[in-house]
Amino acid sequence: MTKVLAHNIRRHAINMTSSGGSSHIGSILSIADILAVLYGSVLNYKADNPKWQGRDRFILSKGHAGAGVYAALAESGFISIEKLKTHYQDGSNLSGHVSHKGISGVEFSTGSLGHGLPVATGMALGAKINQDKHTVYVLMSDGECDEGSNWEAALFAPHHKLDNLVVIIDRNKLQSIHSTEDTLALEPFVDKWQAFGWNVVNIDGHDHEQLINACHSKIENKPLCIVANTIKGKGVSFMENQVLWHYRSPQGEEYEAAINELENDNA
Repeated sequence: MTKVLAHNIRRHAINMTSSGGSSHIGSILSIADILAVLYGSVLNYKADNPKWQGRDRFILSKGHAGAGVYAALAESGFISIEKLKTHYQDGSNLSGHVSHKGISGVEFSTGSLGHGLPVATGMALGAKINQDKHTVYVLMSDGECDEGSNWEAALFAPHHKLDNLVVIIDRNKLQSIHSTEDTLALEPFVDKWQAFGWNVVNIDGHDHEQLINACHSKIENKPLCIVANTIKGKGVSFMENQVLWHYRSPQGEEYEAAINELENDNA
């Protein structure tokens, strides 16, 4: 089920970014498997009652990959598949960066990096105070970890024993126009999170079984950080591990080649 969902997210995302002329397809393909596992297996939600109090909260901190979340929401029944065709069009509320305005199932608008984790941390603390039982999930990029606000939140969460907080980091090792290590080195990355007091799981971010198991590896009194090692552009060979596709959208022959490759791999 989650494998089919991941395929559909990738297919929708290529269609959406191509028709809208929007960018960040490489970043979206990178997290398609993570989104599929979350919406297909992990998150507790009711698509017909998106404000259900018992729902798990999910924040996409790397808001530039919003088309992936819109696709996941459509496949999960929050919005119509037809609505995806309006992505990045004049007058549409399916903006390039993910927005909660008029979009059922989106908890928080993001775009400027470094905001998702601090907000998710506050939501998790609020849930603890109110004795609510839901979990708050936040999906971040690795390049986003250049933002200092994340490290303030990374200190705050273990101090307050927020074991209802799960951070998933899309570790594709590329950001904007360079590798993460050439831009501002993050390694030793796992060690940093562990030193801050997190329960850290280091996995293959395209392996659905590993993703599911990691999401269920919470331990008492510690927030969970899942370092999901991924490939930017995963699923389309000429986009894979190519920083060029951070800002480009597939057009013409590139679009046809991307769609054909996805369909052949799913045959």
